[in-house]
Amino acid sequence: MELRLENISKKYGNSQVLKQISFALKPGIYGLLGANGSGKTTLFRVICGLLKPDEGYVLYNQKDIQKQSEAFRTVLGYLPQDFSYYPDFSGLKFMLYIAALKGLNSKLAKKRCLELLDFVGLSEVKNKKISSYSGGMKQRLGIAQTLINDPRVLILDEPTVGLDPKERVKFRKLLSNLSREKIVILSTHIVSDLESVADEILILKDGILQSRGSVFNLLTEIQGQVWECLVSQSEADCLEERFLISNRRNDEGGVIVKIISSQCPIFNAKQVPASLEDLYLYYFREGGQRYDEIN
Repeated sequence: MELRLENISKKYGNSQVLKQISFALKPGIYGLLGANGSGKTTLFRVICGLLKPDEGYVLYNQKDIQKQSEAFRTVLGYLPQDFSYYPDFSGLKFMLYIAALKGLNSKLAKKRCLELLDFVGLSEVKNKKISSYSGGMKQRLGIAQTLINDPRVLILDEPTVGLDPKERVKFRKLLSNLSREKIVILSTHIVSDLESVADEILILKDGILQSRGSVFNLLTEIQGQVWECLVSQSEADCLEERFLISNRRNDEGGVIVKIISSQCPIFNAKQVPASLEDLYLYYFREGGQRYDEIN
């Protein structure tokens, strides 16, 4: 099984949103990392066949998805960032409705729906109207309906929004179990979720695929350039004006500041391991410049 993008480009008016995107994916979990406006949602819509690219092709098992749209939909699961639902439907009725749209056998549909509602912790409210659900419950319902046809390709745009830490852990475990036989692509601003589950990270910036690799390999780019130091409040403020700060937290002796810098930023700074969140800030700092372009 393979999902391949070849030279995907997309414009909205005069704005070039995607620029010559090419990559191939086998079963596994892939995290799409990018700032707001980087083109992530547009790329997802192109992959799902909801948006036709201006140039290039999306191929599933060597076949253009635009020429096998109906067949591709049967193997696709998609959770958009703005999940739509019918507020007057109960959770179970909505799931059965989605099952019918996906063409599930009516005898198996209810069993499948109940299993998924139980998995996402909605069994007790399955007969209540969705309008009465909390934001996290609605998001869990969205995840459940995405899995209803046991998709081979799973596209998840901000799937953990509204989930509490316990629900996010459960969701990450699900993804890990699925990844042996599915192609899973997800984006999230909760970078720790990607760091925990992704086999590979794809970094999208200004519509261009900037980098791709395992978390370990990508972090080698900034290893030896992440520092921590204990300083006073006023010193922390001064450092924030001069350097890229990825974290600061209060301590009994002052403020512990985490800094990304190619050189030792202050005499008492010590090198610490880089995280994916540090890498995110490295690529997507305010103003669009990377620290090595302004130091």
